[in-house]
Amino acid sequence: MAASAAGQATAASRSRSPLMSPLNALYAVAIFLGSFLLFLVEPMAAKRLVPLLGGSAAVWTTCLVFFQIALLLGYLCAHWLATRFRQRAQSLVYVGLLTVCVAQATFNLRPELHASTDHPILSVFWLLATLIGLPFLVLSATNPLLQAWYARQGGVAADAPPYRLFALSNFGSLLALVIYPWLVEPRFSLRMQSLIWLAGFAVFALACAVIALLSARRSSDVQGAARRAASDRPEPPPLLGDRLLWLLLAACGSLLLCAMTNHISQNIAAIPLLWIVPLIMYLLSFVVAFSRGQWLPGFLRLGIPVLNVSVARLCLLGFTMVALGGLVYMVTEARPELPLIVAIPFYCATLFILCLFCHAELHRLRPSPRHATAFYLLIALGGALGSIFVGVLAPMIFSGSYELSCGLLLTGLLAVAVTWRDSIGLRILWAAACLVSAAAMLSFHARGREHTLAQVRNFYGILRVADDPHPPSFPAETRYLYNGTIRHGSEIFSDQLRGTPTTYYSHDSGIGLALDLCCGSRPRRVGLIGLGAGTLAAYGRPGDVFRFYDINPLVERIARHWFSYLRESAATIEIVPGDARVSLAREPNQQYDVLAVDAFSGDAIPVHLLTSQALDLYQRHLAPGGIIAFHVSNKFLNLAPVVQQEAEHAGLKTAYVVVSDDDEKGTYSSDWVLVTGNTDFLYKAEVEDASDEIEGKPRLRLWTDDYNSVLPVLRWRKPGADSEPQNTPPETSAPPAAPK
Repeated sequence: MAASAAGQATAASRSRSPLMSPLNALYAVAIFLGSFLLFLVEPMAAKRLVPLLGGSAAVWTTCLVFFQIALLLGYLCAHWLATRFRQRAQSLVYVGLLTVCVAQATFNLRPELHASTDHPILSVFWLLATLIGLPFLVLSATNPLLQAWYARQGGVAADAPPYRLFALSNFGSLLALVIYPWLVEPRFSLRMQSLIWLAGFAVFALACAVIALLSARRSSDVQGAARRAASDRPEPPPLLGDRLLWLLLAACGSLLLCAMTNHISQNIAAIPLLWIVPLIMYLLSFVVAFSRGQWLPGFLRLGIPVLNVSVARLCLLGFTMVALGGLVYMVTEARPELPLIVAIPFYCATLFILCLFCHAELHRLRPSPRHATAFYLLIALGGALGSIFVGVLAPMIFSGSYELSCGLLLTGLLAVAVTWRDSIGLRILWAAACLVSAAAMLSFHARGREHTLAQVRNFYGILRVADDPHPPSFPAETRYLYNGTIRHGSEIFSDQLRGTPTTYYSHDSGIGLALDLCCGSRPRRVGLIGLGAGTLAAYGRPGDVFRFYDINPLVERIARHWFSYLRESAATIEIVPGDARVSLAREPNQQYDVLAVDAFSGDAIPVHLLTSQALDLYQRHLAPGGIIAFHVSNKFLNLAPVVQQEAEHAGLKTAYVVVSDDDEKGTYSSDWVLVTGNTDFLYKAEVEDASDEIEGKPRLRLWTDDYNSVLPVLRWRKPGADSEPQNTPPETSAPPAAPK
């Protein structure tokens, strides 16, 4: 009876295959397009939010948390619909949701977004929910729901499970992430991107509506045959141990993605949209893992009886151990000054290998198609847990960057778990690897506390205060403030240099010339976007007012407690918390003689402070003849042409001031662009002698709130004397020898 029923179902499926092929193609198109739109909207939405919260890489990590949680809710919705409702009801609910999504996406073409810097994580969640919440939820539900429909209606045979559609959906996601930074973002404004995305979503909604209609019509006979066949082929539910491994493997991949993104942003290069590259590696590992190994040569699929594994799996385990060991060594011991073009591929390649291990094991442990929605649900839950640990819990429970170490240790433990039943040799090998890795990382983090006076962390980054008791150029003790691995200020405790502006703010720098030459001997009113150690307060004279703006509340505490610039300044010091642009927009005209824009988190640039609309706002707060000083020192972005183009658009003149290191005074090389309509200031001999030409960028477009792209100003080069050792983490035992 069982064989007869199965044969009848197979024959019926074959007889319907010519009629089903167009519908199958429509399934593939809808799943691919849904995933493409899902991951195309991620960088679009994040690009709107990043400027509102200081340009920090943590905004992107928090966006990843939201995306993972929304993905989980989407998979939960799909599982609920697929298991609780009949096909016709599922189709009606899904089409209704698609209609509401189109309405929300149309309404949000020109959103008015305002973020709270006091509660940045909640702000990110709320803004993303109102901006793309429902469309993202429905797009997330599309893949598992359509696969469930596909499997129930004869679209799946024993040799063609729907997991190939899972690989297809990840390929669509991968394609969207690849083309966005290279094709979409440099060519289209945010509004045009939204219009293009909305048009694509309308096509996707139409395709899904057709599928829902056809599925509802075919549901009665196909589902009846499927139920009869299923009753003749009872299948036990997945084991609890397998479900736990699904959860942990998915969580480990997500944790590694977020932790590696943070590591690259904090220790390699804080370049906007470079954050997409680790996500591409993460998705590519899903595509490869769920492609069923069709691309592998035949000999790699053969099993090794002694080890109870295939050749391909044994190779992957070997690559995983090499990648794990290489990362542990690079993070804890080596820390070489790798050029960007080498460092980024290394970290991304190792991330791909580790994620491929996790996702290949997921594919190996996959259930039958009947339990596919539960499988996807646990994958999404694991992804959400991994991202929540990095994006929400780690800033609350850790004072340093320890997430990557946790991810590497979890990878080793999971390797022990998945090879436990294979052979005792693999079990011992992976257990030893875990112990060695754990010992190396614990020793490294213990050494990292030496010479560190204070280390704190919040949403905006990791701040560390460290002393160097024996500087190379002079006997005085020097204290440093680090944001990530970038020095954001220092103070030399000697009688000759105490109270002298150091780092990027020397008297011959752009900001030094602006403050020294702007106003003669009369009192000055100065605005400063970015506090740091408060170094610029050293320029204060009696009668001056120095008004600082800083988004990170921890910076003020450190500047007042660990450095003397603020408390020893002769000027009146005012500190305004929150985002500088929002604060300036609310304030009356401040009549600043000099306004310095220096609000960088590490090397991350606050794009919203460098647009033409921002320059218009700064001009409103200037006194007649006032000067705007833009700090554009950056290892990987050439920002001077951006500022020059905006100044020309506003009818203003520029002076580009570049200075070199001076170890005896503790000053670093710095690049400043001074923007002003005060020609008398620009024609002063000191300014003319210090000014250099700005090399133009012929294809550079004017940066606005609606359009800005870092691709035209990106420079890939090996960090030289103006950069710190690239892989030195925030908690290293001694301050790095070179500045930003």
